[in-house]
Amino acid sequence: MSANTQPSLNDRVDKAINDPFLKQSLSNAQERFRTGKDNAADALGNLEEWRTRAEAIRTHTISNLDYYLDQFSTNVEKNGGKVLFANDDAEVVKMILDLCREKEAKSVIKSKSMVSEEVHLNARLEEIGVEPIESDLGEYIIQLAKEMPSHIIVPAIHKNRKQVAELFSEHAGRQLPEDTKELTKYAREVLRDKFMQADIGLTGCNFAIAETGSIVLVSNEGNARLTTTVPKTHIVLMGMERIVPGWKELDVVLSLLPRSATGQKITSYVTAINGPRKLDDRDGPEELIVIIVDNGRSNALGTEYQQILNCIRCGACLNVCPVYRHIGGHAYGSVYPGPIGAVLTPILEGFESWGKMPYLSSLCGACTDACPVKIPLHEYLVELRQDVVNQKHTPALERLIFKGFGVAMSKPWMYKSGLKMAKYALKPFQDKDGYIRKAPSILGNWTKARDLPAPPMESFREWWQKEGRQGGNPNGN
Repeated sequence: MSANTQPSLNDRVDKAINDPFLKQSLSNAQERFRTGKDNAADALGNLEEWRTRAEAIRTHTISNLDYYLDQFSTNVEKNGGKVLFANDDAEVVKMILDLCREKEAKSVIKSKSMVSEEVHLNARLEEIGVEPIESDLGEYIIQLAKEMPSHIIVPAIHKNRKQVAELFSEHAGRQLPEDTKELTKYAREVLRDKFMQADIGLTGCNFAIAETGSIVLVSNEGNARLTTTVPKTHIVLMGMERIVPGWKELDVVLSLLPRSATGQKITSYVTAINGPRKLDDRDGPEELIVIIVDNGRSNALGTEYQQILNCIRCGACLNVCPVYRHIGGHAYGSVYPGPIGAVLTPILEGFESWGKMPYLSSLCGACTDACPVKIPLHEYLVELRQDVVNQKHTPALERLIFKGFGVAMSKPWMYKSGLKMAKYALKPFQDKDGYIRKAPSILGNWTKARDLPAPPMESFREWWQKEGRQGGNPNGN
């Protein structure tokens, strides 16, 4: 869903803020993830040393991305796989739809893939009569709900058992209990048949190993291994930055990923794929196709924002962000919510539709402190806001107001006159406690969420001048 085909940002935020379950769910989840991360980090040892090593690995890799992508694609083909490069979402979708037609596919079973969400693949598959099936439990839930993920790691974090039971009951055509085990059992039964019938398996890519052409998948469910072994064709959707030079470097980033994401020392399944089935293999796909996707990522290369491509998609920044805690993922409107989404989405898709994203932050810096690869997220958010203003993506009235403010602040006489005018102009809106709780015009957006202290009828400068006339010397000692 694009920014232009959904409710406005203000409407999305208002809806989220007025959802008490959402706020409680997010608060509980953030607390659980933060505690788990702290405990897991303590067991790891010197966390800052690990973060510094991971930052160096990712920065080196992105700085030499062309070399490592060439090495990776060469080795994939040596292993018997095929590599395709897609410049944008249209090319990605066309490649996959063409493959589905070529294979006469009726269904595609999917393990979790943020890139497939990014290019809105499911809707396009349905248009040509191919059934997409999300096999990750969280993704399966939001697919039935016809929603986007609400979190990078936990896509259905905003749903409770009652809501899931209602979704599954509607799908099953019978009433299912609000019991986690029963609901999971139902999903397992449905998806097991889907695995066996699917013509194509599609996965994302947590990490690609350049030196061996290997694909590494990280998951807590067995669905990824079924997706990559049962169907005859396995398609990997890989963002072009999802690469590390070798297994030694993988050890560092893989040690940080689950700890930063969910507080686990390691996930339940870490799967390395080294090509399609060989003659003596007992299982695996007959064909492996890796689609390496740009889709705006090259916009960051060679810019001050290049380090955003260091991201390993752990979601740690979401787990500490106070804005995300209050509004959740859907309010952002992007596949990538939270601080990482507020930076990444405008870079990938431009300010025209996503210019407000960098403002969804308190700039507290918690995201930067939490990032396992030390991306300066809060600094990027400030710089992106500056870019939004410089490129004139803010409303004309706002630009005019701030231009006037700049002029007034540079001329003392104008500043003093403005203060005098403000206290009289705003007096009708203040209450007996000296606060403006519902301001007029553009100031109303500010007072929707906070109270504005009214300007005092006597400013400090006026008080000081008065005291000076009574015997003090305001211009000296």
